[in-house]
Amino acid sequence: MPSPAQPVLRTSRLLLRPFREDDEAGLATLAGDRRIADTMVSFPYPYSPADARNDIARFKRDWEEARGAHFAVVLANTPAEFVGYFAVKSIDREHSAAEISFWISRGAAGNGYVREAGREILRFAFESLRLNRVCAHHMVRNPASARVLTALGLRQEGVLREMVRKWGIFEDVVESAILAREWQQIDHGRAGAGMY
Repeated sequence: MPSPAQPVLRTSRLLLRPFREDDEAGLATLAGDRRIADTMVSFPYPYSPADARNDIARFKRDWEEARGAHFAVVLANTPAEFVGYFAVKSIDREHSAAEISFWISRGAAGNGYVREAGREILRFAFESLRLNRVCAHHMVRNPASARVLTALGLRQEGVLREMVRKWGIFEDVVESAILAREWQQIDHGRAGAGMY
């Protein structure tokens, strides 16, 4: 039996939708910004149209195989404007856990879009996917991601020393997480948000 279609999520200003084949050029352009790769724990640079094409195919497989849900973040009032990426990935059904990952384009940064999208992604992870634990990783030198994760209710659990090598330098990575029961206690202003 085929898996149901990956849903489209919406907030007051954003749509989070599955990636499409025609997103290849936009994904290659935005994700090809060295600033994006610089603070992502695992992200290639340079990022080519072939990388985008392969990733879009992988995103589709991840959903079909219940391993992840990757979303293109677009502005609701101009849905052709692709501004970022958010994912629930590495879904582990046995332990009811997953990881979130995100980035936002240079032009869209500073507007609160990541927090807005993140609230809806966590709602989806806990209420639709029925997960118990959602974690995230960010490099110690990326305080912007730390602020977003804290605002979303994730708690720092530890520092993984020299976990990744970026541009030839080993870097420490922070692991943070939130549990379903903690999410239920947080009022994230769910009114007006949902799937369609």
